[in-house]
This record gives sequence, structure tokens and C-alpha cells, in this order.
Amino acid sequence: MNVSEAIRTKRAVREFKPEPLKETEVRAILNAGRRAQSSKNGQAWAFLAIQDKETLKKVSKMGMFAGHMAGAALGVMILTPPPEKFYGALFDAGQAASYMQLAAWDLGIGSCLATLYKAEKAYELLRIPKDWSVLMAISFGYPAKGKGLHFKPLVGGRKDFDEVVHFEKW
Repeated sequence: MNVSEAIRTKRAVREFKPEPLKETEVRAILNAGRRAQSSKNGQAWAFLAIQDKETLKKVSKMGMFAGHMAGAALGVMILTPPPEKFYGALFDAGQAASYMQLAAWDLGIGSCLATLYKAEKAYELLRIPKDWSVLMAISFGYPAKGKGLHFKPLVGGRKDFDEVVHFEKW
């Protein structure tokens, strides 16, 4: 699959088959995040890969819309320096998230972002050092119900190009 096709067909997948990912797939996903561009090549992130089902269930309760983490084969927390220390790290983390999701999609693996509003629970549960911020996680797994890389367009689809893109001036 080329990049344009991956961008055009990528969908949020919140339901996963109950089978583990291959180690090569897990490493490919994490390596894609590691290879993402970052401000001044600072790579101001760390990734915490979680495959234990009980831990994923606990993580799924750390955000209002993080329930999909419970059924994932892999959860990845993206840790950054505190925003007040380096605000740009949030943008860099978003790029790492996108790279991981596109790499996964290319492998036939679905994913969905989760914002963790109750992340303070993660520090003790996962022994995360306090100098890292826990703001987001991504669930990964093989899409359930046979849904693969070819979903029908969503109702309403995407906004028109001219509605979101402005040239030179608004």
C-alpha cells in the first residue's frame, strides 16, 4: 500500500479480533513511531508498549472514550516531557502517533487514539517516572468482524477541500 492510499483509507478501529499481533508487527509499529520527525530531532518521547490484557483493561478506564483499549492486542502510551517544559513535544508525539498508525494500517492492523484524562493512575500501575507526561495512548489490533483495509466511506465523509484549505489569506 502506498502512503496516499493509507491516508485515504485509514479509519479509526475500536473493535479488535482477540488474537495477538506478531512480534515483527509490534516492532514495526513502534519503530515507525521512533522514526517520526521531531523538532530539532529531539525525539522528546518514549513509548510504553502494553500487551497484557488486564493492564489494557485498567488503561481503558483512564479516559472517557478509551474503552477500546481493553480489547486491543497492543496499547502504546506515548509519553512526553511536560507541556510547560517543551510544548512542541505534543506536536512531535502526534507525528509519532500518525506514523505508528499508518505503519499498522499498512500491515492490516487497525488503531484508535485515546486521550487519558485519568492518567495519574498510570504512574503507579506502569511505574512511569514522574518527569514524563501521560496524555495519550493508541490501541492496535486486527479489525474485528472481518473489517480490513476497505471500509465504505462514512456518512457525510470528509469536509470539502475548499472548506478547510485557504491559500495566502483567509
